[in-house]
Amino acid sequence: MARGRSLLKGLGILFLSILVFFVAIFFYAYLTGGEVQVLSLLGGEGVGVLEIAGSINDSQEAIRNLKQFGETNGIKAVVVRINSPGGGVAPTQEIFEEIEKVKKNKPVIASLGGMATSGGYYIASACSQVVANPGTLTGSIGVIMELGNMEELLRKIGLKGYNIKSGPHKDIGSPLRPLSAEEKAILQSLVDNVHGQFIRAVAKGRRMSEDKVRALADGRVYSGEQAKGLGLVDLLGNMEDAIDLAAKRGGIKGAPQVIHSRGEDKGWWERLFSSFLGGQWGRGESWGLRYEWSPSFIQ
Repeated sequence: MARGRSLLKGLGILFLSILVFFVAIFFYAYLTGGEVQVLSLLGGEGVGVLEIAGSINDSQEAIRNLKQFGETNGIKAVVVRINSPGGGVAPTQEIFEEIEKVKKNKPVIASLGGMATSGGYYIASACSQVVANPGTLTGSIGVIMELGNMEELLRKIGLKGYNIKSGPHKDIGSPLRPLSAEEKAILQSLVDNVHGQFIRAVAKGRRMSEDKVRALADGRVYSGEQAKGLGLVDLLGNMEDAIDLAAKRGGIKGAPQVIHSRGEDKGWWERLFSSFLGGQWGRGESWGLRYEWSPSFIQ
């Protein structure tokens, strides 16, 4: 009897130890890599969803999540959900390039929400297919550089500003003086060059001729329905339709497990300072040339 109790006790301890071991591994995987690591651990198949929302000022988090989706065997396809008016040129181009890398091995489907304009559409064009709602605002293929001149204001309040520069164009765009005709030409040339990069990227991603894209790239905004008719969008549908399409193209049978990307974890001290500074600290805001469309009346 005593031997039987000892055996049962030993088996109980062994079972409990195994359970604790697997629970510990599960939580370690979740805390260090989120649902992606758990999916890999359990050997499932899923669709990774990367959300790009608001102004695009930094690419690090999006690239980190795209790389993780691309390297995880359990993720068979990726959906990039875009609700953005666009943003900085360089971070937009970096996300585009990372999608191109992932697309070589897995289908990447763009799902356009309420707005995917300018840089938002730039990113979408890199994807294998683009799904939009009929009323999605998209397009706005163009570049903008906004400058201001404060000369008159400073004069009214009795202030003067001075620029000490090493060359004639070092202070180009300074708010302390108007642009010369030569400087306007220089900046226009810069904007035209970056606009050409946008056109070439869309032509490459959408497999369209540059001439056709250029005819659509005067900065205007299209509805999702209009964009489909112009070849900028493949299908009309919502995010669930995009996930179903991604699962089908990824070879997943049945309902896929949907894995959402994780935001970069912050320490308590970073969250504390971010709250005091209105969430702007450490965001890497990007200024200058922008692939962006955001009229003030759009909410």
